[in-house]
Amino acid sequence: MGEIDDYLAGLDEEDAKILGDAYATARTLVPEAEQGISYGMPALVFRSRPLLSLMRAKGHIGIYPYSAGVVAAVLETLPAIDGLSAAKGTVRLPLGAEIPEVVIRQLVLARSDEIREALAKKPSARPRVVRRAE
Repeated sequence: MGEIDDYLAGLDEEDAKILGDAYATARTLVPEAEQGISYGMPALVFRSRPLLSLMRAKGHIGIYPYSAGVVAAVLETLPAIDGLSAAKGTVRLPLGAEIPEVVIRQLVLARSDEIREALAKKPSARPRVVRRAE
């Protein structure tokens, strides 16, 4: 098992299903992404860069695409979604709320494009990932 699998195993069934479904969507969009840890959170890692983390917090579900620019750009294009809020680099939904596929799809595609562009400009960039699952 990887870091994400371990994290999901420790959640209650409802939260594990909500977050697991969102991670599954992200994996279909970027199949090369691997499980890892970034900034102390279980995350999908793409080309040694953090792609997406989903975490259950005390009062919300946090979606972290590791890019304030991606969050800002995607929020401009999303339809109104009940309970959705955002802060710099973070999207939040109420506990128990399904994560709309459009949110994951747009965040993951925008972040993976951002990673590809950054690596194309700076191919020797140092990875920011602490470790990857084996």
